[in-house]
Amino acid sequence: MAYLKSLIASALLLSTATAHFQLISPPALPGNADDQGTAPCGGGKPDLSQNTATDFHVDGQHVQLFLGHAQGTWLIRATLDDKAAGNWTQVFPIFQQSGRGNFCEPAVTLPQEWVGKKGFIGLNSNAGDGVLYQCAAVNFVSGSSPAPGNAACNNGSAVSASFVPDADLSALVSSTSDTPSTPTSSGSPPASSTPGSAASSLLAGGLPFASFIATGAMLLVGAALL
Repeated sequence: MAYLKSLIASALLLSTATAHFQLISPPALPGNADDQGTAPCGGGKPDLSQNTATDFHVDGQHVQLFLGHAQGTWLIRATLDDKAAGNWTQVFPIFQQSGRGNFCEPAVTLPQEWVGKKGFIGLNSNAGDGVLYQCAAVNFVSGSSPAPGNAACNNGSAVSASFVPDADLSALVSSTSDTPSTPTSSGSPPASSTPGSAASSLLAGGLPFASFIATGAMLLVGAALL
């Protein structure tokens, strides 16, 4: 029995150590981890006529993810295409996670006109082993989701994040969302999050479109000065 427990523990450790990334919430389509480099959904089979969809609130819904590398860049996107074949919209600024483990953005927003429709939330990671893909089938519904508890939206104790440019990820979207949202504090979003806070969310409550544009402009200016 002791040998069996040791074997199981070793297997779990190995699977965690070799994991690239995981879209935890909303739940990703089933797929083989070895196929995460396959567009558009990393081995998952996107088909709204067959996929089980979960509700995603357009005025603010948390997105929980896991990174299995020491550092990686993230893109959160969405589409109404029933096969996730295109028309992807970026719904949150591209950001870099430093530190292996969980990260949660508590309030990703989408266009109001998507309410009542189905589609996909797409998560893409660029962490040195190529661009990787996962998708979740969702029903876009009105309102904001209830504030997630710690178990539903949590961050690794050594995880931090900051907004960065990433040309490979930017190439995966056809537009950016112009959905406004209401941040819980005024002013520009912080440049980085502190370890262990509620994502210390790159933002607490979502990114207003004006800040989205300002962030992009600052990144372009910064790149030009390098």
